Amino acid sequence: MGETGRHRWFPFHHHRSASATSMPQHNPGETPTEFLCPITGFLMSDPVVVASGQTFERISVQVCRNLGFAPKLHDGSQPDLSTVIPNLAMKSTILSWCKRKKVDHPRPPDYAYVEGVVRTRMDKEPGTGNRVARSEILPPVAENSPSDYDSVMGAIRSRSRNSISSSNSLPLHHPRPVSHSAFSMSSEPENPNRIQGSFSTSDYSSYPPMSQEEEEIFNKLRSANTVDHEQGLILLRKTTRTSESSRISLCTDQILSLLRSLIVSRYNIVQTNAAASLVNLSLEKPNKLKIVRSGFVPLLIDVLKSGSAEAQEHVIGALFSLAVEEENKMVIGVLGAVEPLLHALRSSESERARQDAALALYHLSLIPNNRTRLVRAGAVPMMLSMVRSGESASRILLLLCNLAACSEGKGAMLDGNGVAILVGKLREGGADSEAARENCVGALLTLSVGNMRFRGLASEAGAEEILTEIVESESGSERLKEKAGKILQAMRGGEREFGEGAEAREWNRMLEASGLSRSQFQGGQKEGFAYSSQF
Repeated sequence: MGETGRHRWFPFHHHRSASATSMPQHNPGETPTEFLCPITGFLMSDPVVVASGQTFERISVQVCRNLGFAPKLHDGSQPDLSTVIPNLAMKSTILSWCKRKKVDHPRPPDYAYVEGVVRTRMDKEPGTGNRVARSEILPPVAENSPSDYDSVMGAIRSRSRNSISSSNSLPLHHPRPVSHSAFSMSSEPENPNRIQGSFSTSDYSSYPPMSQEEEEIFNKLRSANTVDHEQGLILLRKTTRTSESSRISLCTDQILSLLRSLIVSRYNIVQTNAAASLVNLSLEKPNKLKIVRSGFVPLLIDVLKSGSAEAQEHVIGALFSLAVEEENKMVIGVLGAVEPLLHALRSSESERARQDAALALYHLSLIPNNRTRLVRAGAVPMMLSMVRSGESASRILLLLCNLAACSEGKGAMLDGNGVAILVGKLREGGADSEAARENCVGALLTLSVGNMRFRGLASEAGAEEILTEIVESESGSERLKEKAGKILQAMRGGEREFGEGAEAREWNRMLEASGLSRSQFQGGQKEGFAYSSQF
């Protein structure tokens, strides 16, 4: 076998057994690599997301867990197989691709074959560095579970209680949420039931030596005394507020391990400072992927649903910061952040929280799967209502631009009277800034691309008159006028120019005007929205 791209990408799939001959084979040059299991190299029939964010075939994860083995991936990283959540979006995408390509739906690979692949890899990676302790393995979540997230968290907490009960190392307490003043007088240990068992913090012997600063913070966070927790988190938050080097040096496995338990603390001040510290740590690009792979996303969503208002504000900021990283977008969406972020965008009393929620959703919507999640969560009518009621922030309109780029989003906007709402906003002068006007026109342009239905709706809404005014106005940017001119061209019968080649050129011109390349729009990040606030 030659050194194909498939074998470079899938380092585990380097031998065949008799049981593999019945497996469905697909040309790696034709099959998108994200549809293939990194362990078997086969088209996935039951894809699942693991805690570190990668997607595997469910049987592949099951075999690795049964053998107590966590293999190294092509990029040198090691997946965290402690939890699995069905990747229903990926499964649906694979099945749609199979139907479109007239390919048989994938079948689950043979267990014995997968076991042979994994055992071969184990033989090539001797030692215990890649072994997974049985206590770190959680049962998989069934697809028909009423709540994937709640099931996973329930299993984590159940195992934590069993572990604590068997060791009798710590007393059980059930403290109530307390105010800042009451907390400062407390010395009661943190409730160990809140510690997430899948991230054990009991053994640090394998970690590298700590600096003096890290050791001081670590010892306070590790303490059983909640006052020490408060002091340690305040020190961590202060240290990482302005110092880039400290944010890098303090984002260690030890510190992150303790933050995981403290960020779900029942003490408001502990939870708030833990969330703010995590925001600061997440500002550095090297930390973003590490934080997500450490299992923070489900915990952040937990706080976003039920934490204190101040902690929720910091958590939204953290999700925004983490969503900027390309490799985090998929896992944040899969793990269920879209709906609580939409709720925060609509209902939060904090202007800052609403802005950060909009930016988090903007970055998540840069990949197609998350656009579909947003549409199915009811984002389009909610955002159109916000625009109609006067909340025409540039970021909401930019989000609508992204959603209009997918067929479901475009359909929802056309069905939801989106064209008339956007045209009415331009006519009323409701788009009260140049950026908002440009994004409003940009959303209309995205709706117009390759859509014959748009012409009738735009004409009915009187779009030609207002767009002509924009084109002929002495004020306004050339970019805004160019977008308005393209919409008029489509309305006046210029759809024939939107053929495959012309449409690609049109998209490139539009995206360039908004500061995005086509690849960035499909799944990258807009650097202009990098998170820059420290707490």
